[in-house]
Amino acid sequence: MRFFASWLACSASVSLVLGGELGTYNETVAWFKERVSATVPDVTSEVPATRTYFYVGGEYVTIGEAEYLSGQMYVEKLVPTTSNNSVEYPLVFMTGGSQTGTNWLNTPDGRRGWASYFLSQGYTIYITDQPQRGRSAWIPSDGTVSISNVTFVQHYFTSPEKFNTWPQAHLHTQFPGTGEPGDATFDAFFAAEVQQQTNATKVAQNNVRAFTALLDKIGAAVLLSHSQAGPYGWGVADARPDLVKAIIAIEPEGPPFENQIIGSGPARPWGLTTLPLTYEPAVTDPATELVKEVIPAPSSNFSECVLQAANSTIRTLPNLSQFPVLLYQSEASYHAYYDYCTYKYMVQTGMDVDYLHLAEVGIHGNSHFSFMELNNLQIAPLLSAWLRRVLG
Repeated sequence: MRFFASWLACSASVSLVLGGELGTYNETVAWFKERVSATVPDVTSEVPATRTYFYVGGEYVTIGEAEYLSGQMYVEKLVPTTSNNSVEYPLVFMTGGSQTGTNWLNTPDGRRGWASYFLSQGYTIYITDQPQRGRSAWIPSDGTVSISNVTFVQHYFTSPEKFNTWPQAHLHTQFPGTGEPGDATFDAFFAAEVQQQTNATKVAQNNVRAFTALLDKIGAAVLLSHSQAGPYGWGVADARPDLVKAIIAIEPEGPPFENQIIGSGPARPWGLTTLPLTYEPAVTDPATELVKEVIPAPSSNFSECVLQAANSTIRTLPNLSQFPVLLYQSEASYHAYYDYCTYKYMVQTGMDVDYLHLAEVGIHGNSHFSFMELNNLQIAPLLSAWLRRVLG
């Protein structure tokens, strides 16, 4: 199994956190370090591309005496016009909670976003608005919606260093500007927040169906998921493992089986997801068949982990082990508290997963929206290099 593991805490904590999964730690950290640029490009120009759009998924439903289309998803296709190294498989961007596909186009302070970067590398890309969000219509009578407030966004995304809600929050330095209302960059970021469906099961069902329909339409692709969309990537890949060539999961929703930092208590009964996954041996009732144990936190810097019990039948995820995965985590994000648990569960279930902590390879100060922060174009080349390595 390939293992690009990296972690920042202190030198003694690496073995405590990763334990038996430490593997070829030094070699793989060196591999990433060799590919980190010492400078961060300050680029505002965009990469020329042709654009088309379409919708996938959805079904007609009758509400009262009227018929509507529900669950459809907006998809924007961008094809580079000037690249000399066209890439075989397209890249599908899966946006996180309260966000739309605009996340990937530009940064809130007007610099080049990851869409242009990957276009410059020869990728055809697909940018989406989740069902019932943005340009993907929502039927007002179909559930309820919520929207993030200023305090929540500051605490968890734009200025966590001012609140220190988790141990690593004080390390945050990369959000452009002050991260507070009245700052132009914060205002641009917050203006892009949109409402989202509050029924987590319905959201998951809509997304897995829509993204599965997208792969059925476009063929094999690489998925790049962020946050809330992480479990939807696992669900799509479980349904269509032959059409998923790789997944880059940017701080996917987690950790397994429980919430940490944002909320608490049981969650994701199938380990990585709310919806069923294909296990081997088969699981029909995860509450009884996925026998769990709590692994104590190695220090106050990290959460406990809930994994499958070592003395039980360890069930694997055969469909999710058919392609490479990069689990990527920032230094100062709330995910720094618990993403190692997600990694341990992936290893336990047989997934082919590489684990990258940006700080360990010399990229510091990022929080949950690293792809919008000041050093976003220092990070993206690492992902491109990893894709070239695993896909050939």
